[in-house]
Amino acid sequence: MAVWGARMPTVQQAADLSTAGLALVLLAAAVGMVAGLRVGGRIATPVRQPLLLTSGTVGLAATLVVLGTCRTPTALALGASAFGVAHGVLDVAANASAVRCQERLGRPVMASLHAAYSLGALGGAALAAVSSHTSHEWLFAMTGTVVATVALAIAPAARSLGARGEPTAAAARRSTDREHAPVLPRSRLWLLGALAAACLLGEGAAADWAAVHLHGLDASTAVSAAAFALYSAAMATGRLVGDRLTAHFGAATVVRTGAVLAAAGLTAGLALATVPAALAGWAALGLGLSVTIPSLITAAGPGGPRAVATVAVTGYVGLLAGPALIGALATVTTLPHALLLPALLAAVVAALAHKTLENRTS
Repeated sequence: MAVWGARMPTVQQAADLSTAGLALVLLAAAVGMVAGLRVGGRIATPVRQPLLLTSGTVGLAATLVVLGTCRTPTALALGASAFGVAHGVLDVAANASAVRCQERLGRPVMASLHAAYSLGALGGAALAAVSSHTSHEWLFAMTGTVVATVALAIAPAARSLGARGEPTAAAARRSTDREHAPVLPRSRLWLLGALAAACLLGEGAAADWAAVHLHGLDASTAVSAAAFALYSAAMATGRLVGDRLTAHFGAATVVRTGAVLAAAGLTAGLALATVPAALAGWAALGLGLSVTIPSLITAAGPGGPRAVATVAVTGYVGLLAGPALIGALATVTTLPHALLLPALLAAVVAALAHKTLENRTS
């Protein structure tokens, strides 16, 4: 995903896409992901999780290769839609497998897995940056081939995430407790979801528009690709230390402080309109939003699995629709003005943090 997002300006040029055309391609990917999430959610039983994990990864890799060959808006939209479907299926399989792994271990590992996702995004963006002298078609083909080959090679090991074995007694008790957890007030639940959508809109903006923003400031292809790499590095750093900060200061304080940093940093980066300021702005956004989603999911935990799922799915609305919305705004204003939306939403998160998050350790 990071390789795809970081080389977006090259993809746009190859297919001769306008800003509006690129927004439609991103919308096609979002629609595909919604479909993939729905399909994956229906068929992701414990027995099928290893198969979906492998097939989702191979499918994502294969469609990345196809995207490198697309030279027309129609072909690119179709390829992006298939890319989104594979992404949705893989997302469900990975999260379902992670939950099962966590239950077997009998201790939390989700925060580390979120950090690993950010580190993976950083690696992909860095790869796109250092290979800027090569064509995106070659980069997509090599990346897709390597990822698919590795996924197939480790498929036997992935079976250990399936239905074999049972959770520990402690994990089983926790699972039972979650099933009988009290229902959160509907207003609080939807507010948590809305804040998750606001934060993930910022992540979608960084993935799909950061490189385009830098390119508009006359940055080189390598520097443009580095914008998302800095964002991902900052987010990974925040997530690696986020648990300790939350334990010391409380979730509400950490989220509010981070959201203020995100809003102020991105606004300054857009206003100064220089390459160094823009890079710093995207890094501030990543660092500031790094602990927000884990904290919002944790806050929904007392409501049980359905509450957590509601917050997560609502959050995806921001991730999927955000890039297309920013593209639409950019067609009637300018891209820097449209990118003020994530900064504004981060300010809203800062204002509402203490109303939605308890200032205590999770």
